[in-house]
This record gives sequence, C-alpha cells and structure tokens, in this order.
Amino acid sequence: MQFWPRSRAKHAIARVRYWPAESKVKPLAFIAFKAGMTHLMVNDNRPKSLTKGESIMIPSTILECPPLAVMGLAFYKLSMNGWQKVACIMAPKLDPELSRTLPLPKKQVKTFSDIKEFDDVRLLVHTNPKSVSIGSKKPKLMEIALGGSKEDKLKYAQEKLGGEVNISDAFDAGNQINIHGITKGKGMQGTVKRFGVPIRQHKAEKTKRGIGTLGSWHPNRVEYTVAQSGKMGFHLRTEYNKQIVKIGKDGKELAVKGGIIHYGFLNNAYVFIRGSVVGPKKGSVVLTHATRPNHHFVKEAPEVTYVSLEN
Repeated sequence: MQFWPRSRAKHAIARVRYWPAESKVKPLAFIAFKAGMTHLMVNDNRPKSLTKGESIMIPSTILECPPLAVMGLAFYKLSMNGWQKVACIMAPKLDPELSRTLPLPKKQVKTFSDIKEFDDVRLLVHTNPKSVSIGSKKPKLMEIALGGSKEDKLKYAQEKLGGEVNISDAFDAGNQINIHGITKGKGMQGTVKRFGVPIRQHKAEKTKRGIGTLGSWHPNRVEYTVAQSGKMGFHLRTEYNKQIVKIGKDGKELAVKGGIIHYGFLNNAYVFIRGSVVGPKKGSVVLTHATRPNHHFVKEAPEVTYVSLEN
C-alpha cells in the first residue's frame, strides 16, 4: 500500500507537478539521460562526518545532458480554477525531427504584441536524440518553468526562443535536486515478486506461491488490498534531495574503453549524481531544484580526486 494505485506511467518522460520558488532568472528543470554508474574518490567535506577531510569513495551515477532546444513559449494566467494557458508562441524555425512527435504548425498564430495579460511564462523545450547514443529518433518534449519576476522571465524567454538551454544554465555543482524518472519495466509478475507474499513450505497443498484467499466473505468482491499478479514497474517516482557532485562540459573526458556498457560514449555535457538514480540505462530523467531541501545539507560540492573509468 506504500504506492497505490500501482499504475504504469503514461509517458516515458516524467511529468513535474510542482515548481519551487526561485528568485534568480533561470530554468528550473533539465532533461538528462542515464548512462550508468561509477565510483569517485572525493575529499569528505561534511562537517560532522567521522571521515571529515579524508579521501573517501562514493557511488555515483553518470547523466548525459545534451542541450535542450527552446521550440516555443507558453503563457499562463492565474484564474479561479488555477493556472490557465492563454497562448503559445513557437520559434520561427523548428527542428524537422519534431514531426515525429507532433504536427508542425505551418504559420505563426500569435505574436508577442497579441499577448497583453499573463502571470507566468514557461519554456517549451525538446531533446535532440541524434546527439545522444540512445538509439531513439523521437524528441522528448517538456514545459519548463522559470525563476525570477514576471518581467525577467519574459525577457529571458525572448532571448532563449529558438536557441538552446544548457545544464550549466539551470544548476551548479553542489546543488540539491529532485530527480523525476520512470522505473524499469518488469512486465507481468506474480504476487511473490510484486508484493512480497511469502513462499509456502514444500509440503503445502496444491501451491507454494498462492495467496490462500481472495479476501473476506463480504463484501462479495475482491478488494483492491488483495495481492494479485499483474504488470510491475514503469512507474513514475521522485527521488528527493540528491546532490550534484560535478558538472562536466565535455563527455569525452570520460573515455571508458569500449564505451559505457549498454550505453556507449558520451558526446555532451554530463553530471555526477551522488548515489543511484531511478530508471534504466538510456532512460530519461528530469532534474528539478529541491522542493523540500534538507537544511543540514552541505552546499559545497566535494572535490573529486579520482574517477573510475573501468567497466
């Protein structure tokens, strides 16, 4: 019952339901691709750690972060029923690969002069799959909120329209972030793997993996609390308060012999995330600023002294 309903995600890219307040003008999210894991040697900078000042090994996840193309702007107005989208302005030139995902507009419907009242503006961005070795051709689309005042947001959005957004525009090394991703799909699974139902002893009658009963006599239906087999995995999950250990500008620095297993070579900027990250290799994750940050968190990133490049 920890996660209910156990429904599969609607899309392969996670959706973000809440944007934290930010005073600086910058994107509040970024789309990255999971490449794999490695281990780093860092100087421990946690003030209350038993190994403070010593060189320690930490597990780390490598995320490749190719630049996002800004294909348009979305304008919102706050009403009695919440945020309502009032207009969209598309970039004058769009990537032809976008036609794989949505029909491209033939002409511009609205201009900036037509939009007089709005309360928020967001970036419409998409990925460039050809720049990443994930084997996909379809761009992933997303709306990204901006920080700052309304006037600053509009100015920043106009500058970025038709351009690109990089990972360094949104985050710095040492930042606390949330990671929104889609877990690995496991397919059809039974009750033992799906819910942890205990396996019965070898002399049990008829079945070892059965649950025994489908529930009480009344109500005369199967309750949703009864463990049953079904599809498992491919769920939307959010991991809170992860740390960016390092932001690298060139993925060729991580020259793993033969490439990262089940991923390949890095061609773009990358980040090291402390610990593991949800999802399979080549899967997309959305990085956002922490919505409920840990105030005991060390804001400075530790100094990286060694990166393992062994498969």
